[in-house]
Amino acid sequence: MSTLSILIVLPLLIVFSYIFDLIARKTKFPSVILLMFTGILIRIGTTVYGINEFGFLDNLIPVLGTIGLILIVLEGALELEITAEKFPVIIKGFLAAGIILILNIVAISLAFEHLLGMSAQAAVIYATPLSIISSAVAIPSSAGLREQEKEFVVYESTFSDILGIMVFNYAIRQFETNKALVSAESLIALGLQILGVIVISLLITFCLFYLLQKIEHHVKFFLILALLILVYAFGKFFHLPALVTIFIFGLFLSNVKALLPDFMKQRLDIEATEKGLHEFHILTAESTFLVKTFFFLFFGFSIDVTAFTSADPFIYGLLIFGIMLGLRYGYFILTTFKITPSPLVFISPRGLISILLFLQIAEVGFLKEVKTLVDERVLLVVILASMLAMTRGTMKKAKVPVEELNELEAPEEDTAIDILLQNEDNEKLPPAEAEKEE
Repeated sequence: MSTLSILIVLPLLIVFSYIFDLIARKTKFPSVILLMFTGILIRIGTTVYGINEFGFLDNLIPVLGTIGLILIVLEGALELEITAEKFPVIIKGFLAAGIILILNIVAISLAFEHLLGMSAQAAVIYATPLSIISSAVAIPSSAGLREQEKEFVVYESTFSDILGIMVFNYAIRQFETNKALVSAESLIALGLQILGVIVISLLITFCLFYLLQKIEHHVKFFLILALLILVYAFGKFFHLPALVTIFIFGLFLSNVKALLPDFMKQRLDIEATEKGLHEFHILTAESTFLVKTFFFLFFGFSIDVTAFTSADPFIYGLLIFGIMLGLRYGYFILTTFKITPSPLVFISPRGLISILLFLQIAEVGFLKEVKTLVDERVLLVVILASMLAMTRGTMKKAKVPVEELNELEAPEEDTAIDILLQNEDNEKLPPAEAEKEE
């Protein structure tokens, strides 16, 4: 492809992604599905013209996915506001994310063991990516919900990302060292490791804050993003939950007055940092949009539709989707005591993180020789089914209780007679007092 062709195609793809995002806001239909189908159509078109060499995608998709993952977690953390009033919804979101994640991993891994004959270790590794909610899809799709439901989606999906990745890396590390997945020793070691990462993350956050306010160059936010990517890369190299560092940095950045210790606040210009926060948030959102656009386009482009030669991917994908939807529905019945499903039941899409972790499975040493029927085709079916279910949930108008309707009623407006009487009273007052009265 010539340079001129690339210069035409790449901006057009961004324009299409922007249009898809506008369509998603109006119709509640996920834009990432449109991006993936665009990639699939482009792949069909290139195949027709005899272009079949796409080896560059094997390295490009994981890189884009990792950068997108960092940006999504950072953007999600920047969205979180930690206040005393929000503690109930934070706790609810954390519990929902953790409990539903574990239930999904257990149920799906058991299904893989007994129905597909997979080993217990392989079943857990393959089940974990399929159990994680994609905050990149869930948060934008919750825009039409009520404020409390929207906040719940933000907290739940963000915590699901963090916890899911930690469980995935923890399980791989335990299996590679031939240790039990759940034991007192391993859980204590994990807790100490997380505590150490939090302390290190706090120090890194302080250094980045200090750097953020001291840099006088007009280009500084991309430097901060580059340093965060380096922190993530070094954390992965030393097998540490580096994503926690990204999450904590974003959390402290958006809640600096509430969370940062006093001895650190004294060394920082909080007001200057807060002024740059809005610009940094815009940059993160713009970068996330760009990376997410090309990631889902290239992922759709990497899908070979001719590989769907049997019904097996659809059967296994719908089975997995049925398990996760049933467990989520059961959880909300037990916690809300309502049988009628709310829109929150359907908002559990799979997306970027599931794809990225699935690609990492190929690099796991003890799974390289494992042959399984759970592959990218099954993952695609699960992603599409979960997103279509989410579309159904967001399009469904939730019934508002009578008490909430009474609270939402607008105060009575002054009638025309009241306004005339008020004006008449004001005319009787001296000019200065009339202005005060108004």
